[in-house]
Amino acid sequence: MEYLTLPVILLIIVVAFIFSGIYTVQQGTIVVITMFGKYRRVASPGLNIKIPFLEKIFRRISIQNRSVELQFQAITKDQANVNFKAMLLYAVFNQGEDAIKNVAFKFIDDRSLMQALIRTIEGSIRAFVATKNQSEILALRGEIIAHVKDQIDTQLETWGYHLLDLQINDISFDEEIMKSMAKVVSSNNLKAAAENEGQALLITKTKAAEAEGNAIKISAEAEKQAAQLRGQGVALFREEVARGMASAAKEMEDAKLDASFILFSMWTESIKHFAENGKGNTIFLDGSIDKMHRSMEELMSVTMSNNK
Repeated sequence: MEYLTLPVILLIIVVAFIFSGIYTVQQGTIVVITMFGKYRRVASPGLNIKIPFLEKIFRRISIQNRSVELQFQAITKDQANVNFKAMLLYAVFNQGEDAIKNVAFKFIDDRSLMQALIRTIEGSIRAFVATKNQSEILALRGEIIAHVKDQIDTQLETWGYHLLDLQINDISFDEEIMKSMAKVVSSNNLKAAAENEGQALLITKTKAAEAEGNAIKISAEAEKQAAQLRGQGVALFREEVARGMASAAKEMEDAKLDASFILFSMWTESIKHFAENGKGNTIFLDGSIDKMHRSMEELMSVTMSNNK
């Protein structure tokens, strides 16, 4: 076996030295390089070269979005326990040198960062919930998210991160509180139903009263017109009777007949008409001869005055 010559050994050492300085960075990741423990530079994705044995890869940092689920409890102003389930989405603030240095050196590891991030968000939500009553919480989902973003965006930026999204997936109360809230909702629904029913009944009665009033008005109007027509009919009847009596008297006078016979006939015909068309069922007449004689004289006097 032949021994390696010095030049070959030197060549192998040089090649090994060069290859020890070559490294790759995956897409979506950046690398922080240090030399003698001090920050040196940031390496981008792809093939990179570092000074062998002097420069070291301190940390590989993912610049992709990260998510974490949160589950914690808060207490409202009126001492009600509220259970939250949320999803946090965050990422490195940018790929600038300052942001990357903050990500690499602010926390000793990702676990410490995650613990600080979760506790900060939980504390911000608890502080907000502590100023509200339990009846307000369910309607303030959007306000809670906005409050958290306003509170922690600046803090996260100092750590090299920023909050992309915070979704509160579930807000629940203790079982007893949920039961009491359900009773309140049920009673409010019953109250609203009773009020609606009362309004409907009031409208129905109002419309019925208006309809009855209109019917009475229409009936009164019809009765008024009927009374006017009846009065006109009676007046026409009287006029026609007077004309008939005058004509009959004139004819009897021309024929030199006794007018009392015709008047008596007209009087009996009138009584017959009253009996047939009248609404009553009884007619009172004075059957004495003197009364009948006076009635004939009155009819004759009416006839004579009409002729004049």
